[in-house]
Amino acid sequence: MIPTFHSSRRAGITIVFKKVFNQYWSPYIVMAAAGILSAIYFGITKTVWAVTGEFTRLGGHILELFGVDISDWAYFKLIHMEGTTFTRTDGWIVWGMFIGALLMVLFSNNFKIRMPRQKRRLLQGLIGGFVAGFGARMALGCNLAAFFTGVPQFSLHSWIFIVATAIGTFGGAKIVNTSWWKGKPVLQKGNTVSIIKERRKIQPYIGGVLALAYAVLIIYFYAVGKNMLGTAAIFGAAFGILIERGQICFTSAFRDLWISGRATMTKAITLGMAVSSVVTLIIILVNGMDPVTKMAAPSTLIGGLLFGVGIVMAGGCETGMMYRLMEGQVIFLPVFIGNIIGATVLAYGWDHLGIYNTLVKMGKPINLIDVMGPAWALILTLALLAAGFVVAVFWQKNYRFGVGFKKGETKNVH
Repeated sequence: MIPTFHSSRRAGITIVFKKVFNQYWSPYIVMAAAGILSAIYFGITKTVWAVTGEFTRLGGHILELFGVDISDWAYFKLIHMEGTTFTRTDGWIVWGMFIGALLMVLFSNNFKIRMPRQKRRLLQGLIGGFVAGFGARMALGCNLAAFFTGVPQFSLHSWIFIVATAIGTFGGAKIVNTSWWKGKPVLQKGNTVSIIKERRKIQPYIGGVLALAYAVLIIYFYAVGKNMLGTAAIFGAAFGILIERGQICFTSAFRDLWISGRATMTKAITLGMAVSSVVTLIIILVNGMDPVTKMAAPSTLIGGLLFGVGIVMAGGCETGMMYRLMEGQVIFLPVFIGNIIGATVLAYGWDHLGIYNTLVKMGKPINLIDVMGPAWALILTLALLAAGFVVAVFWQKNYRFGVGFKKGETKNVH
């Protein structure tokens, strides 16, 4: 029987659907796309793709609900508390990321409530999230604003944060590898046969309804003149789609180097920052914009160290936490809560415990464009990223089985 045109077209659509939703995307393509989108988002809104600043504001709003007066907290004045999380562009970047990631999870029929086998992991996730949130806000940014979108802004603080995070993740990898952290293994009975019934594929239909509702919300934003909210909602969803389909996690970019020697995520993130740096500089020069520059101070170094330790303890960074939570991994709910608590505690300690005067005040916002001009700032940035890429390639080739093991060695392997 000769297939009809319509049946061939349906078959083609099915193949495309499976490739888009049933297969994860190349992290290199995903991070390059994220780099371009983040640069465009900066060009439109004059702000960067970031999440933990909004986590901190959420903590402030929660305190206000309980009657706490935060009007004189210096940190909340610094990050601005005007409006609510649903009336700020930063808010819709966050919620858009959650929704975009959830849409991809539903379309791929991959949502499932997953409880950790060890209940202690819930507390460990809370602690890791707290440390990461505290460190990120001390450094005035997380793996996005002080890392992925910070480097393309040519802010010196990003490079300090990256080095500190790398060191912190190494320490974190040592901590989580200890027996007291791992706890006793959970044993399960063997030789059991379970009959797994294929779940009815209703999730894609739920995803379709959610996507339609979200599209209506975006149209509403533009219809009532809230163009920036609509734009943030679009970009937030796009970022959420990318991080879920690429399974992007900055924790694995470092942790995998120390534990298994894998460098795929490291190389992909490096490529994304290189692409974003070029596009961002073009946008800055064409539009006459000022890059976003954060304070380079001891707080950047200490914050990066804490952030690195925290994300490994938590099992994921902010982006990794977001899409994994949307997959139904319950362990990342306390990680999310811990992030908000840690960031809020930092906001209190900023002036009440003297963190600003001790670790931040002597710092200075330094931008490479101001120091050496646009051309040399880009050349230096690309050179450093290229060096990092080469080191990652070398590391993966020679330390494929973790720190202390060269490729082909079998000593101490049991």
